[in-house]
Amino acid sequence: MPKPADNQIAEADTDTEQPELRRRRARRRDGSDSDDWTGSFDAVTPNTSSVPVLPVRSSSWAEAAAAADGLTEAPPAPARMPAAAPASSVPEAAPEPELPTADATALPTSFVREQKPRPKRGFRGFLYRMTGGSWNMGPSAQEREEDELARRISRQLQGSFNTAVLSLKGGIGKTSTTVGVGLTLAEFRGDPPCAIDANPDSGDLVERALGEGIYQQTTPRTITDLLKNIDSIDSLTGLSRYMHHSGRLHLIAGEQDPEVSDSLTAEEYLRIRKVIASYYSVALTDCGTGVTHNAMSGILQSADNLIIAAGYAVSGAKRARSTLQWLASHGYEELARNAIVVITDKDEVSSRVDKDAIEEHLAGMCRELIAVPHDRGVADGDLVTLDVLKPETRRAYKEIAAAIVDGYK
Repeated sequence: MPKPADNQIAEADTDTEQPELRRRRARRRDGSDSDDWTGSFDAVTPNTSSVPVLPVRSSSWAEAAAAADGLTEAPPAPARMPAAAPASSVPEAAPEPELPTADATALPTSFVREQKPRPKRGFRGFLYRMTGGSWNMGPSAQEREEDELARRISRQLQGSFNTAVLSLKGGIGKTSTTVGVGLTLAEFRGDPPCAIDANPDSGDLVERALGEGIYQQTTPRTITDLLKNIDSIDSLTGLSRYMHHSGRLHLIAGEQDPEVSDSLTAEEYLRIRKVIASYYSVALTDCGTGVTHNAMSGILQSADNLIIAAGYAVSGAKRARSTLQWLASHGYEELARNAIVVITDKDEVSSRVDKDAIEEHLAGMCRELIAVPHDRGVADGDLVTLDVLKPETRRAYKEIAAAIVDGYK
């Protein structure tokens, strides 16, 4: 009798099974299964030859992707580069320069185009004003030099400085130089200068700055009055009671009484200088004639630089040389070397005097030599005002003032 279809299918499935499984099923059907199977698998000894490959740090995206996809074999390691040669034999390759990157937040240095300086004087200034600024040729060389002098004079200073104006001979422009340079400093500097009359021979510094008539009408306040009350001065307001003013130039008058004028000592001058230093950055001291009077040691001790007044007369040039030699031989060599010699053509000497020879003779003994031309506004011995001076004289005073400030370190 043919077997049922279901039995045929079952036997076909059984033939395809593994022999061991067929024997186990046969034993279970007839009850002869003696295998104590517990449903657990036999222990498997690990095969060291098939250890899973650990991930390898890849040098390319393709290798990294292959390792992540579970490849059984590790990707080939990159070829090792040959060992580098010693540094002494193979120079290192220079690093490639980094290209600058634009900073989006950076601002331009200026939003305004630089404008050519405006001429103020001469034909260029006239043309600029007539055209309403359309034609700007810029300042001339002379105007640029004037502007540079103004810049040097107005330089900001840290501290207080003193310039002494002295000579061995009177009547050669010492006091007029003090007034002219003082007024020039007052014109260009932001802080007013102070001029002190320390002339022991009834100096006329304030008369030359204010005019004799105006000075006689004012309350006579002199350096002697200042010394009497110097301990009570604790402000610029208190100090101004003993000063005179010619515009922005502040002045301390010398003593007019002959019996008292020569009594100023070095210690007294230093006390005055200390008070002045508290309120003024620039001071000028008119020392009078000579270098041996009582106050002179205090003046030279506190001076930062010197102006040596001289004239084109033979005697004036010789005395200027003698002054420099005396300073160098009495412990003031530095002051002598940095001195400014000012030759004033006060008496308009004759053509027999070789001015060039005198200038060359003195120029090598000082830091700078400046000549002041003959000017009636200086030679008359009266009021000195910048408005009435010749342009050449005003230019000379500017050069002296600039040289003075240049010497302040």
